[in-house]
Amino acid sequence: MTAFARNQWYVAAYGREIGRELLGRTILNEPIAFYRTESDDTVIALADRCVHRRYPLTAGRLDGDTVVCGYHGFTYDTGGTCVFVPGQKRVPRTARVPSYPIVEQDSLVWVWIGDPALADPRSVPRAPWLADPRWTTVGGMEPIDADYGLLVDNLLDLSHETYLHSGYIGTPEVAETPITTEVDEGAGVVRVSRHMDDAECPPFYARSTGIDGRITRWQDIEYHAPCLYLLHSRIAPAGVLPRPDGSDPDAFHVEITYAITPSTDRHVYDFWAVSRDFAQDDEEVTTFLHDLNRTVVLQDVAALNLLQKALDTEREGYQELSINIDTGGLAARRILARLAAEGEKTAPVVASP
Repeated sequence: MTAFARNQWYVAAYGREIGRELLGRTILNEPIAFYRTESDDTVIALADRCVHRRYPLTAGRLDGDTVVCGYHGFTYDTGGTCVFVPGQKRVPRTARVPSYPIVEQDSLVWVWIGDPALADPRSVPRAPWLADPRWTTVGGMEPIDADYGLLVDNLLDLSHETYLHSGYIGTPEVAETPITTEVDEGAGVVRVSRHMDDAECPPFYARSTGIDGRITRWQDIEYHAPCLYLLHSRIAPAGVLPRPDGSDPDAFHVEITYAITPSTDRHVYDFWAVSRDFAQDDEEVTTFLHDLNRTVVLQDVAALNLLQKALDTEREGYQELSINIDTGGLAARRILARLAAEGEKTAPVVASP
């Protein structure tokens, strides 16, 4: 099981998912209730358990900017302090629920699970195209019943596209082309690149760009542990190479974003988004990219659910085999283990009012 790194930012939701209805998500085994304030549209995150009898607050309701427990009416303000107890005027001093630091950025809502004193909003990694009008984005979220480390492995080794996603995004060249890997251990960033000078054009790109024939294809991954994965994808007709200054104005650019958020030990939220800088007003292309990419994501969901079941029945002490294509994934495992160990040095408390 991949250990959780608590003192980190994780994506809890797309901004569009949170409004004036209570939304429940479990993140790193912590049940959390999310909502927006009526006064200024700020996202609030409170522990999803009433202090009285542990009833889920998401089964209650909002009253202005306060949350009313649906069982006995205990009412909490935006900081988690209980402001009303039924049947008595005095509110017990300990009647409060934890609140969690929040950052809303690039259409994503990030939550900090850990010591709130360490929650630096400036450390949230960026995916600016998600909120940039110069890009058109589709996206969604699919839950996976597996260790979140399996999804990290999956995304850092794209050679599986050739076999698992053939006919969608995979072609033989993806598995055949060697990768280059760079690791910044201190920053917790892993970069994996695969550049294909003469490759088959998969349907994902052929139908969205109109390219007929073979392509030049770049796949440049940035993984910002523990949560954010960015795939900078570029394609152009075969033979079209970047200019000497590194620019590629003749290429089609697609930014593929994944947020990998552990829910429980055997459950992970797979947030995904596809952003493009071409055919931006073409609704047919938008629908096609959404539907095809969701199909690809669901193929990963099925594969990882199956893999987790297989691993759960493996004999103790089984040793897996790793090869060159696993370099990025192995680096990510080291970084995640370090971040988890560092988090253990700080008491795993949550913010209080």
